[in-house]
Amino acid sequence: MTDLVFPPDTNHHNTIFGGKVMAYADKIACIAAMRHCRKPVVTVSSDRFDFLAPIRTGEAIHLEAYVTWVHQTSMEVYVEVESENLLTGERKLTSRAYLTFIALDEQGKPTAVPRLIPETEKERQQYEQAKERYAMRKSKPESASGPVG
Repeated sequence: MTDLVFPPDTNHHNTIFGGKVMAYADKIACIAAMRHCRKPVVTVSSDRFDFLAPIRTGEAIHLEAYVTWVHQTSMEVYVEVESENLLTGERKLTSRAYLTFIALDEQGKPTAVPRLIPETEKERQQYEQAKERYAMRKSKPESASGPVG
């Protein structure tokens, strides 16, 4: 997903609002999760959201997302965000995040998701590391809505 950063998207530093970047990331991660399971999904958590560099007014924001790991009903999705100076072509990694989604059935209840088969070396590495991130998520105190599947 690519979009152009306009002044209403920015703060007083002429850089995009962090919350706007997070909203873009949630949207593209949702698309990746739905493409994987072909079911409705809901966002359960964001383990981590790293802001590495600003995106300035007039630059393009580019996001890519893919499913890195699945459990019974949940999917972890990795999102990378880049900026592009459209005049020079320079691209920079500006943010990255891991989000977790739950697939839902017709009654809005958690439902099983297809297994994931990583294909590239980067996907295999993310897949192996995801097991540790899953264990860390499970060790956190449960939210008011209950455990994550």
